[in-house]
Amino acid sequence: MNKTIYAKRRFINSFNIVMSVLTMGFGLFWLAWILITLFQHGFDAISIAMFTQMTPPPGSAGGLLNAIFGSLLMALFGTLIGTPIGILAGTYLAEFGERGWLAPTTRFINDILLSAPSIVIGLFVYTIYVAKVKHFSGWAGALALSLIVIPVVVRTTENMLRLVPNSLREAAAALGAPQWKVITFVTLKASRAGILTGILLAVARISGETAPLLFTALNNQFWSMNMNAPMANLPVVIFQFAMSPYEDWQKLAWGGALLITVSVLALNILARSLFRQKSN
Repeated sequence: MNKTIYAKRRFINSFNIVMSVLTMGFGLFWLAWILITLFQHGFDAISIAMFTQMTPPPGSAGGLLNAIFGSLLMALFGTLIGTPIGILAGTYLAEFGERGWLAPTTRFINDILLSAPSIVIGLFVYTIYVAKVKHFSGWAGALALSLIVIPVVVRTTENMLRLVPNSLREAAAALGAPQWKVITFVTLKASRAGILTGILLAVARISGETAPLLFTALNNQFWSMNMNAPMANLPVVIFQFAMSPYEDWQKLAWGGALLITVSVLALNILARSLFRQKSN
């Protein structure tokens, strides 16, 4: 009887392992196919002109300089707006989260923001900002991106601070340090690598967001440093060029998609490296 049960368990275990491997292989196959196709088409578009020339008119050669600059600028301001709010909220949840109703409510809202479609965030910013000022702008795009950054940083900051041993807090308190100094110079300092990892993951998340920028920053064919006007950005340019009938635009769309993919991959590798160093 025991041999029968043991054989049955071994069969179930082997079956589950085989199915898990096949499922993983199925997913990796499509991922590899997408990446291979992207690299095949994207490498043809990579050139000096792509980084030195503006987005061209229909049927003409050009580059993505203004779109790359616009994406970097809005991602920078979105990160600068969202990161302090996320760190402060995550610190509150980790250090004072056991008191009252505010912390559970904040976690619930943060979970909603984490899973909310980015197009909803874009429509929200369009309603409260773009529709009021009656024009698209880089500031609206940065605001939409910051709303995507905040929940990622909140969740990462809270989780990293909770990993800090309470003995460190108790040791600092025993030396007479007030709580704000314990948080600033002990817990936040001990978890800075993990928090930086969360910030990098948030930047990687917003790097390829198209929907929020369609309703906020829109696009601009020309070079512009004016954040109070429509601004070019890579995701929207890729979206526009990929649907066009012009081969030059389609080629630039492939190049832009490859550029975003490589950038996101590099940020994820950097974030994992920092987290691994923190874990060790």
